[in-house]
Formats: sequence, structure tokens, C-alpha cells
Amino acid sequence: MTKEELWQSLLAQIQFNISPANFATWFKNTGILSREGKDIVISVPNNFSKEWIENKYHKIILTILHNIDSEIKNIKYEIISSKLKTNQRCSDNKTNEINQLEFKEFKIDKTTNLNPRYTFENFIIGSFNELSHAAASAITKNPGLVYNPLFIYGGVGLGKTHLLQAIGNEIIKNFPTKKIKYLSSEKFTSEVVMAIKNHSMEKLKSTYRAVDVLIIDDIQFLAGKEKTQEEFFHTFNTLYNNNKQIILSSDRPPSSISAIEDRLRSRFEGGMITDISLPDFETRLAILKIKIQEKKINISQEVLEYISSNIKRNIRELEGALNKLIIYQKINDKPVNIDIAKSLLKNSVLNSVKVVTPQKILKAVLEFYDLKEKELFSASRRKEIMKPRQIAMYIFREELKNSFPSIGRKFNGKDHTTVIHAYNKISQEIKDNQKTEEEINLIKQRIYTI
Repeated sequence: MTKEELWQSLLAQIQFNISPANFATWFKNTGILSREGKDIVISVPNNFSKEWIENKYHKIILTILHNIDSEIKNIKYEIISSKLKTNQRCSDNKTNEINQLEFKEFKIDKTTNLNPRYTFENFIIGSFNELSHAAASAITKNPGLVYNPLFIYGGVGLGKTHLLQAIGNEIIKNFPTKKIKYLSSEKFTSEVVMAIKNHSMEKLKSTYRAVDVLIIDDIQFLAGKEKTQEEFFHTFNTLYNNNKQIILSSDRPPSSISAIEDRLRSRFEGGMITDISLPDFETRLAILKIKIQEKKINISQEVLEYISSNIKRNIRELEGALNKLIIYQKINDKPVNIDIAKSLLKNSVLNSVKVVTPQKILKAVLEFYDLKEKELFSASRRKEIMKPRQIAMYIFREELKNSFPSIGRKFNGKDHTTVIHAYNKISQEIKDNQKTEEEINLIKQRIYTI
């Protein structure tokens, strides 16, 4: 496999592990500069990109490259100008085809930040997302007048970003004069920080308060960022009071986002809240069929069913597996049969069959409730700590089938009667309170993606 083919294989997988906006921002003008045995040197366009990729994406890059080629052990990053990198591009026709296949991700509108590939036409509807789709579709006909704000939540890689961007693209089609802005909460936070640093807050305020449709992805990352929350609160009020549409996504419902101001949480809960859950087999298969139609690639029903049967919990992983087969098919100029698919996807299938461990349960609970481990294991009886602790105990019992005394020992020697009380309490809450059931399902999804 050439350097270019290796890098394209990585891009095909990494784009389904991060948001489209981040993929376009950080992986444009990157590539493999050199390879010597187990060492890879990756070219990046500037020092800022180098620092960001090293800090945020190094682990996932190394993991994917090692899965593609097990000899790869070390990665370094080197700044190289885009002009020089252009001169190093391979002129091989097959590689160029792959470039065209993958780099259409970069066709992002600079004004709206929307990617035109995300539409309602290629969004697969199933029982797991039909309410979210219906609400999204209604918004595109009367933005700002129905379901405002719209808050969509669900696990990683289940199609929230696709749906959010599809709303934006459809509104542009129906209302060409409306000003639309899509961005992640991390991007919004960085803009607030830069505006404070550069004394340009008024300019930032006027920019965002002048839009007709504001779409913020992964709003949960505003947690703990007080200045950003304050600015977003005032922006939210200005837009809402002027009947401008606000659309938000998160990996959890508003009530479960800790370290966020109550006044902001109440705004999130004031509109329509919908969730996207895990897709069933038929939906996963339909998604793959749509993808091969879009890319004008033929892959057998048997292979598609194999992917759908073995990669169940994440649409990004599903599409990443498909892309791996598409690239193999293009490079080798021959169809992928079931044996080749099993060989190429063995790591993906193994990774999708996750083993639940105590460490994964604790990590998922701590991340979901934004707690530190010492807080969960403390003797505190504060509700915001006691409930997550009881949920953790409940999941230990349900997922690992641990005995009550052994669970108590894991929680700093809690008596088994305390664990029984916690288990019974959460079991009853699941029956009485749909919100508790949703929280636990979202935590379980996290456990299987760690």
C-alpha cells in the first residue's frame, strides 16, 4: 500500500469518529510525508494544526494506522506548506479516484459551515429516529415558528450531525435569503475566547444575533464554561425573542447536563426534545445500501448483511467499515467477497463486540455526570452524587451480574444492604420515570463505545 493509499484509508475511517466540521478543519492539507519501517511522518500545514492534531487526534490516528498496518508503531508530525505538499501528490489514477471519493467532505459552505452531502434525501428513517426526523422536517417549513428550540440528543455516531445539517441545507433550499450558521459548541467557545482576547465581543455578538437559524452541535461541551454559557444565554434570548430558529444537539438530555446554568437548561427544555437511539438491523442495512448508491459502488448483499450484523452500535463505525471495503475494491480493481470482507473487517468486528468491565462502567458514569472518581466513591449524600453512584451500582448488577456484597466492596466497602437499596431504588425509578431509563440507556451506549 502506497503512502497516499494508506492516508486515504485512515481518512475514510477517521471522518466517522469526529464531526464533519472538525474533519474538514484539521485534516485538510494533511498527508503522509514519509515512512521508514514502523515510523510514519505526517505532514500538517501549520504549527496550530500540528499542536491540535498531536493533542486531540494522535491516539486515534495511531490506532487506525496500526489496524491498517500492524507494523506501524510511531507517528511524528512535521509542518509543510500546502504548495510543497501539492507537488508531492501521487498522479496515479486510482489514488485520484479515492481522493475524489473521500475529499468531497471538504465541500463545506464557508458562510454557513454546512456540508451539502447531509440532506433529508440520504437520511435513513427508522423507529429509532422518526420523531426527531419529523420535528426536523416541520422546522424546515416554518423556521422559528414551530419546535423552537429543537433539542436532539443521542449517543455518538447515530446521525445527530447529519440531521442537524440536513435541516440547515433544507432551510437554505426553502428560504434562500435566511442567514444560517452551523458550528460545534467547541468552535463557539473558541470564538468567545478569541473575542475576549482581542476585545471584539461586540463584533461576535452582532454576528450571532443577526442569524435566522443557529445550529449548535454537541452543546453539552458548554458545561463548566461560565463565560461562554453567559454569552450563549444572551444570544439564545435575542434569537428566541425575535422568532429565530435554534437547533441544538447533545449526547444526553438537558436535565442530565451537569455544570450548566439552570437558566440555560430551562431554555433548552422549553422547546421540543427528541432522542435518537440505536438503529436496528434493517436500518443499518438500508444505510449501507444508500451509501453504495451515492458512491456508485457495487457490493454484494451478503457482504452488506455481514457488516450490518456485526457492527451494531455506531453508524460512523458502520460507514467506516464500508469505506474500508470500497477503498480495497478501488485499489485492487476487484469486487470484495465475504472472505475478503471478514479479513479486512476483523479488527472492526472485534472492536464492535465490546466486553463490559467495571472500569468501563465507572468511566461512562463519571463522564456522563461530569464527576470525578473520588466524588463517586465518597460518602456524600448530595443528590447530584448519590444518584450517579446508585446508577453505577445498578449497572454493575445488571451488566456484570456481580453480587451485592462484591459491588459494595468496589464502592469503598459499602454494606450490601446499601447496594440492594440502590438497585431497588433505580429499578423502581426506571418504571416510574422515563428520564432515568433514558439516562441509563445512554450510559450503556457509552460503555460499549469506550
